[in-house]
Amino acid sequence: MIFFSDFDGTLTLNGELTRDFFEIIDFIKKQNNELIIVSGRSLSWGHFFLTHFPLKACIMEGGGVILYKNSNGEILQKPLILQDEIETLEKFTLNLQHHFPNIPLSADSFGRLTDRAIEFHLMDQEWVKKSMDFMDQHKIRYSKSNVHINFWVGEISKYLGVKHFLHHFRPDLKQHDCWFFGDAPNDQSMFELFHNSVGVSNIEHCLDKLIHKPRIILKGEENIGPKGVLNYIRQLNQNSVD
Repeated sequence: MIFFSDFDGTLTLNGELTRDFFEIIDFIKKQNNELIIVSGRSLSWGHFFLTHFPLKACIMEGGGVILYKNSNGEILQKPLILQDEIETLEKFTLNLQHHFPNIPLSADSFGRLTDRAIEFHLMDQEWVKKSMDFMDQHKIRYSKSNVHINFWVGEISKYLGVKHFLHHFRPDLKQHDCWFFGDAPNDQSMFELFHNSVGVSNIEHCLDKLIHKPRIILKGEENIGPKGVLNYIRQLNQNSVD
């Protein structure tokens, strides 16, 4: 079984890694299952995940690139958009910065390949709207996570990244053998198209804004972020034992 999970707000609590995160990794490993982080964070963060935690693969930049370890333990990357789309994104980013000189690109934008990110919490609402209108004018795709407005060129979504990963890396597994945990609007492609989708309880802050909601929504303070993930995978394991 594979547990796919968003990172910010789902595996972190108030922006920090807690004991629950490490218990999740340990519990999944002991059950001979696998954790795949599916995040809007950068390619460089993916390298961090694979070098610092016992993970075999992760899907980064909102589904734009897969990072994985080969049989020799080397970390390889597989972009899921074309090179000309990557180049178009680079040109648009320069154009965006020209029109909005003080736009706060994320600190990890230098480590991104298939998308870029804006720290929207550092902007007022009018500024946010103008930047998104500018993207609409140039037919640039974008979405909001808990921390960023991510934007890209081409077809990128968490669902497409997970679908590609299962088809090319784990064809032995079907979607019904996998679970996804999330808490934010940029998880909607997984909520819409992935059968076993779970929202941790802090998804309540944006639930009314979601077009596509998770099939299962956890409730209560005991199911916020990583606490909810840990409780749910323990419950699944208990049910399978019973």
